[in-house]
Amino acid sequence: MILAAGRGERMRPLTDHTPKPLLPVAGRPLIEHQIARVAGAGFRHVVINHAWLGERIEARLGDGSRWNLAIEYSSEGEALETGGGIHRALPLLSDPFLVINGDIWTDIDYPSLRIAEEDLAYLVMVPNPPHNPGGDFMLDRGRVFDGGEGERLTFSGVGLYRHALFDGCKPGKFPLAPLLCAAMRGDRVGGQCHDGVWIDVGTPERLAQVDRLLAHSSSK
Repeated sequence: MILAAGRGERMRPLTDHTPKPLLPVAGRPLIEHQIARVAGAGFRHVVINHAWLGERIEARLGDGSRWNLAIEYSSEGEALETGGGIHRALPLLSDPFLVINGDIWTDIDYPSLRIAEEDLAYLVMVPNPPHNPGGDFMLDRGRVFDGGEGERLTFSGVGLYRHALFDGCKPGKFPLAPLLCAAMRGDRVGGQCHDGVWIDVGTPERLAQVDRLLAHSSSK
């Protein structure tokens, strides 16, 4: 699942008339780069949620056949936040399933990710970027925690989840973090740290950073 329902407030005015996933990077929409990477990793079914100007996302991406995969859409109307958006899309998703934030750029090796049978989630963490110096969660010997002493890392927006993580949830708007924290308290969240490329493409400046990165790579 690729999360694409955000309004992109920090990207305004770029997102006033264009949904954030369709903002161009190296000549094509950011989300198309992500779909190409997912397809190259062997995935053949992708679910994309959307809200703001979502019809433009569907019109641009179509059924996914050009990437040799199938795309299904979960239309939210009003954005349901991460937890609510995933919960709404559960009937379309395998168990477990991979979720990728629609506004990141990364070289994480998706097929290598594994979730333990007893876990509800598996999170990819990254070193803290300048805009999130305090981090999000702790990672210790492959386990992710919300409390305790030690350095926190930043959640990359890439994770594996089981449907059971959402047991008891009701349809509607709600965040994902409280569900993850509850699972962490039961020691049911695994994880790893990714030291490769990862950029949160949340501002025009970081969008330009990814554009420069790709321009540099293509010139080699």
